[in-house]
Amino acid sequence: MIIEAQEGKKLGMVVRGFTAGTASDDDIARLKEIVYREKILLLKGQDLSPRAFLELGRRFGRPEPYYQPMYHHPEVREVFVSSNIEEQGQQIGVPKTGKFWHSDYQFMPRPFDITLIYPQVVPSKNRGTYFINMAQAYERLSDDLQKAVEGTRARHSVRRYFKIRPSDVYRPLSEVEAEVEKETPPSTHPTVLTHRFTGERVLYVSEGFTYAVENGDGAARPDLLQDLFAATGQLDLTFEHDNIHLQTFDKGDMLIWDNQSLVHRALHTATPEPAVSHRVTVYDD
Repeated sequence: MIIEAQEGKKLGMVVRGFTAGTASDDDIARLKEIVYREKILLLKGQDLSPRAFLELGRRFGRPEPYYQPMYHHPEVREVFVSSNIEEQGQQIGVPKTGKFWHSDYQFMPRPFDITLIYPQVVPSKNRGTYFINMAQAYERLSDDLQKAVEGTRARHSVRRYFKIRPSDVYRPLSEVEAEVEKETPPSTHPTVLTHRFTGERVLYVSEGFTYAVENGDGAARPDLLQDLFAATGQLDLTFEHDNIHLQTFDKGDMLIWDNQSLVHRALHTATPEPAVSHRVTVYDD
């Protein structure tokens, strides 16, 4: 197994010669340590069935199926499917996922620790995922912003980017909204988290899921939230902000990243090519 830095990239390491079926526990422990330290791993040359992909995910932590069944792989429910391709006349998974800055499950009481993405159908152009290391972004905040964010809490909700399900067609919008609030009520976390495994201070806000930052007395700080989005690069539609890293991939690549430290956003275009990705997300218990 050869591990080296990604040439010309701001984040991440490349792993060559990794074989999931023969990897030892020490191999997995080494990769997990690198995920938390370097934030992104790019495993080259992978060829796994959905079931084998899930089994690899289990070696990194406890997989959790996504709470909405329409995202599930038809044979392996723990595998989340993002796809814009119909299979035998049926839509498997959900198209155009992740077109906004977010951390997976940020709107839930306990967000995921590690995300594994395994592209199945790879576009010839415009393929990749944008990332921002929010531990590094916190360090780069001005002194005034760091002081302003101390002691505040951030509120997160799925409502803004909740995807309407086939079963929601013709239902009153008020019923759908009430169901969303019941299934996934807003969660609250410190605006600056201490990373469970690295001890880093992580700015825990995303343009997609965070809708409020509050002082200790519950008073909203809308200007502060927008300032944090701008300072970290999440409002830069050119994606040229110094915090933003574009991770590209090829067929056979697998991405593994530290979900607690990173926010990410899928690269989509107005005229997308066929694209399918599988995802497993785990809690590192």
